[in-house]
Amino acid sequence: MNKLIPTQQTSEGNLLVSGRDLHEFLEIKTEYRKWFNRMKKYGFVENVDFVRVTQKCPTLGGAQEKVDHHIKISMAKEIAMLQRNEKGKEARLYFLELERKWNSPEMVMKRAMDYLNDQVDKLQTSNLLLEQQVNELKPKATYYDMVLQNKSLLSVSKIAKDYGMSAMKLNKLLHELGVQYKQGDIWLLYENYQDKGYTQTHTHVIDADKSKVQTKWLKKEDCSFTNF
Repeated sequence: MNKLIPTQQTSEGNLLVSGRDLHEFLEIKTEYRKWFNRMKKYGFVENVDFVRVTQKCPTLGGAQEKVDHHIKISMAKEIAMLQRNEKGKEARLYFLELERKWNSPEMVMKRAMDYLNDQVDKLQTSNLLLEQQVNELKPKATYYDMVLQNKSLLSVSKIAKDYGMSAMKLNKLLHELGVQYKQGDIWLLYENYQDKGYTQTHTHVIDADKSKVQTKWLKKEDCSFTNF
């Protein structure tokens, strides 16, 4: 009975199934879009019981948008009960077993530990990034003011292009030379290079939950990668 219908876990700790996977398992003959719209009329609320997701699918006529829904186990269980057939009964028993295991003390503890470990990793990355930014500002405040207005701050992809290589290859080369290391998905300078004025690191806020770190290199006539 294990993995009859694939599931996925959200960062908030919810267990979800694909509406299309459930539709296929229940062997529904009605087109998915019409069937799901009919199921919604039983009182299910978007962004509470389910979320709408889309993906581009290649077809002979070009890429087309395919709509799916990620639904909570509680909703999936109710939908299974509504079918009133053997496949619905089988799905309902499957979801009941999933809920039992999901809410067991072992799984609750595991999710809590996974969450704490993730927070520790984020905090460690944040502290390392802050340390680099502080060291970047050490030389002089006036120098910092100058750098903010400096048109010669370049992204690693721009520099890599000038050297005839990809950004990935240049980052790897700088790592092999002992200049930088990777923490999560961010490249950070080793401490002995952080106060040399080579880089400026900024955090670009995307929305309330997401941000992106950008590190740019200062172009100097007397500074090149051969100096490393």
